[in-house]
Parts: sequence; C-alpha cells; structure tokens
Amino acid sequence: MYLEQLSLTDFRSYAQVELSFEPGVTVLVGSNGIGKTNLMEAVGYLATLSSHRVSSDAPLLRFGTERAMIRAKLVRGEQSTVLELEINSSRANRARINRSNPVRARDILGICQTVLFAPEDLALVKGDPSSRRRFLDELLVSLVPRHAATRSDYDRVLKQRNALLKSARAGKFTSGHEATLDVWDQHMARAGAELLHARLELVERLRPHLNNAYAQLTDGSKNAGAIYRSTLQGALEDDGAAPASAAAPAAAGESAAPAEDLRRLSVDELTERYVQAFTASRRKELERGISLVGPHRDELELTLGTAPAKGYASHGETWSMCLSLRLASYYVMLDDARTGGSAPILILDDVFAELDVQRRRKLAAIVSGAEQVLVTAAVDDDIPVELAGRRVRVVPGGIDEREDR
Repeated sequence: MYLEQLSLTDFRSYAQVELSFEPGVTVLVGSNGIGKTNLMEAVGYLATLSSHRVSSDAPLLRFGTERAMIRAKLVRGEQSTVLELEINSSRANRARINRSNPVRARDILGICQTVLFAPEDLALVKGDPSSRRRFLDELLVSLVPRHAATRSDYDRVLKQRNALLKSARAGKFTSGHEATLDVWDQHMARAGAELLHARLELVERLRPHLNNAYAQLTDGSKNAGAIYRSTLQGALEDDGAAPASAAAPAAAGESAAPAEDLRRLSVDELTERYVQAFTASRRKELERGISLVGPHRDELELTLGTAPAKGYASHGETWSMCLSLRLASYYVMLDDARTGGSAPILILDDVFAELDVQRRRKLAAIVSGAEQVLVTAAVDDDIPVELAGRRVRVVPGGIDEREDR
C-alpha cells in the first residue's frame, strides 16, 4: 500500500496544501518549524485517529477555525481508496470512504496503515507506562480494527466505575451503591479480559521481532525483550487467590513469567480472574476512590540483557530500543500483509538528526526496501545515501513544486 495524494485544509499551520507521492522513498526537506511534521502527523492520524505529538484534537485545527480536513488517496495493488476525515472542534469527527455517506471516524481504521518513527518515541522507553500501553493499543487497532470498540468499551466502563468509587470515598456510598458496583465489576471484568487477552497475544507476536530488530541496529551483544506485567496477577497474589503453575519458557531477553501464566487463559477465564481480583481489591479501591486493577494500570516492561531498559540503557541503547519497537510493529504488520493485509507506510519524522552515523545507515538499509517510505529532514546531509529517492522542498505555507530527484 502507498499514499498517492494528500490534501489538508485548515490542519495545523496549513490553510490548504496538496501533495502527490509515489512508491519508494520520498524525503521532505525544509527548515525546522516550517511544517514538515504537520504533514506526516496528518498521515499518521488517518491510521490511528490520534496524534503522536498531542493528546487532544484541538491543536490540530488551524488557529481560529472550527474544523480541519484530511483527504488522502491510497493505492493497494490495482485498487485505490479515497479517505476523507473531518476533525471538528465541537462535535464528533466524521469520515467518508470513496465519497460515500459520512460514517464514524473509527470506521476508517485499518484502511491506512502506518508505522511512524519520531523523536517523541523516546517516551516508549523513558516515559511512564501509559506511553507503552498506548503503543500496544494503537498497533492492536491497526491490526484488528474491531479492537477500537474493545478499548472504547473498557474506557467507558472504567469511567463509570471510577465515578462510583469516588462517591464512596466522599461518604455517599450505600448498600445500593455496592450492588451497582457488583454490576460494574462484571462489565469491567469482561471488557478488561478482552483487552488483556488481545494485548498478551500481540506481545507474543512482537517479542521475537523486537529482539531481531535490536540485533539489526546494534552489534547484537544484548538481547532485547518485552514482558507484559498485569495488575491482575498482582491483585490475586496479594490475596493468595492465584494458584501457582508452571510458566511458559522465557524468550530471549525475557525474565521468568508470573506464577500463573496469563497467556494461557481464555477470555472467559481472564474474566473470572478479574472478578476475583476486584473482590480482593475492593477495600483498597473504596479507600482510594479509583480502580486499582485492570489493563489501564498494566505495564510493558522492556529489557536489555537482564536489566530493564528504563533507567539502565545508555542514550544510544535507548534510541535503538525505541527504533526496534517500531521496526517490530512493522514486521508484525508485514506478517499480516502476507495473509491478505496491507504493508504499512513507513514514516520517519526528523529521526536521522537524532542518530549517529552508524545507526542512520543501519536504519536506512532496513527500511529502504519498504513499499513506501516518507522521511522528513531539516537538511539533505541528514539523509543517508541508502535512502536515495525523491526530494520535496517544504516552504512556508506549502510545497516548492520544483522538486529534486
């Protein structure tokens, strides 16, 4: 799959801009702050309905406007698809597929697939667990779009349950509220089990690709691993409710799995475990007024060798781990593409300026064979020779049509 055309209206700094793309490598070159990242952000937003730079949609609208439009033409084999996404300040976002009637924005998920590398990716290693959870969930939705509803359902139930727990902390909790909490426990157990089950399967798919990608980017002296840490296991162990059982063998770079390997459980079994965990944690949750157990508090622990990457990795190792996570997600998508999915568009947004010469060359060599690679850089010298391709000059407010080859 590749992006053939992109048009933006009132998106970020652009009142109106249009670009044409081709398969292969396209490098957008322009001074810092001129709007290169805004273009890549728009493509990434089509894929995930979220920005890699901000947590809300408001900054995406050009200042003083009420809506922004992203239009894109995507080509997969002999088939082309036109996507239109309207981002609104005061109502729900809407989308159109091939100029049909408007649909919910999330109905376009899975049509445009991207893997976006950016300086903000340092948060994947150095940031708090929410960054890593978001990484997993965005990849999960890209691979299986119906999981957008899974995540939405969980967030809705979590919000309702937290509101009830806050009422209890404020002294407004009655026996009737307790019965209501039992009901919400059931809803949250089911929604949480579905999300946890999907995440655990995804981590299993990511793990070998992560270690392989890290070896490609480095001298291969350390194994890179990922371990999913669930609050479900901790809550059951604290209560003594979880039976000990043999765990699956640890993969390269992975430490021992928890006492009861959650990866072996079905959604129904995980649901029952959550109900037990909520019962065990109820007193603490009522005291604190928040939900203490669930996917919203889980952690994806990244490891290098036998040590956690966070706090122990050098600056170069941290960058290599971040790049490896993105490459691993790219490889997982390629696995899907071989069974009928689409190969993702690779976006490298101001990444090469952050890397030393050796890592630049290794990353460029790895991604150069992708169907489409979109790169941004402040100067031509930042781009390795391995990524020779079309050059597009970004100027204030738009594109210089005199393109270099």
